[in-house]
Amino acid sequence: MKVSDFDYSFPKEIIAQKPSEKRDHSRLMILDRKTKAIEHKLFYQVSDYLNPGDLLVLNDTKVIPANIVGVKDGGNARIEVLLVKRIDVEEAFRPPYFGDLKVAATSNLESRQVWECLVKPGKRLSVGSKVIFGNGEVIGKVLEKLESGEQIIEFDGDIEGFMRRKGEIPLPPYINSSIIPRPSSLVNRYQTVYAQKEGASAAPTAGLHFTQELLDKIKEKGINIAYVTLHTGLATFKPVYAENVEEHKMYEEYFEVPVETIKAVREAKRVIAVGTTSVRTLETISVRFPDHPISRSPIPDHPITGSTNLFIYPGYEFKIVDAIITNFHFPKSTLLMLVSAFAGKDLIFNAYEEALNDEYRFFSFGDAMLIV
Repeated sequence: MKVSDFDYSFPKEIIAQKPSEKRDHSRLMILDRKTKAIEHKLFYQVSDYLNPGDLLVLNDTKVIPANIVGVKDGGNARIEVLLVKRIDVEEAFRPPYFGDLKVAATSNLESRQVWECLVKPGKRLSVGSKVIFGNGEVIGKVLEKLESGEQIIEFDGDIEGFMRRKGEIPLPPYINSSIIPRPSSLVNRYQTVYAQKEGASAAPTAGLHFTQELLDKIKEKGINIAYVTLHTGLATFKPVYAENVEEHKMYEEYFEVPVETIKAVREAKRVIAVGTTSVRTLETISVRFPDHPISRSPIPDHPITGSTNLFIYPGYEFKIVDAIITNFHFPKSTLLMLVSAFAGKDLIFNAYEEALNDEYRFFSFGDAMLIV
């Protein structure tokens, strides 16, 4: 299966540069997998398609201010760094995860602040280069450059404290934030209203459409709501460089499934996952633990946690998820492949063509789709 099979053309005008005026007033396409029917609604009408006994599963990750700016040591070149994921240094010695990382020069491994980072294109640093942050309160040193483009940087100083004081929420690169008169309001809209657990470097954007009032209305209708956590990172937004779909390898992302969610899934008549991150979290449990409590075995007394690199593309058989709420995704992306696996590639591409013709807004701040 070729990655190019998931390509499509779009005019730049369809990229939503800002969110709708009200979260739940974005457009909503309803896509029926059985009848192939397509309906056009507004997002607050999503509750009309949910039934008592259904379970809505939301990803409660929270985007951290992971975008920081420094200057190159010995010069004044501005260096923009995105902190993607802190590395467990001890794990770095266990192949294949950063197996050749040279960070063993100290016995106090736990105190070392080593992060997987993305450096602004055109500003890639060589191994050994240093970046100065905040007049020297934090210094970053490049330990390794990965073939996939990331850089491994060790920080001397309180990098997490600096990030929280000086960092910015990393908006998608296609968002021109300068067109927004109040950037802080834009940043607030790049978090879901139910975001709780910090750790994401990108928002689970399907959830951006929900308001607390809409969630309350859904609960009043007899629809249950449960949460998972998947800290959205490179696996979600990194481009696919392989020629063949099967050759692509997803990055690891941390996930957590609470006991309450496991119980709710087992009792649900239908599981509606909000966003591809919720889908991959739930399906990870079924793939990794075929007899796990979501299916047949006893319910544990502790959350299920771990990392997932589950890659869902056509041919995958879904075991837990019955419906998906999602946004419109980039061409050739793993997200587009996931929804194509769920609804069928032909149906998804027909829906995308109709959305383009009907001037839907695409991507992170764009409109939504409910696939039933």
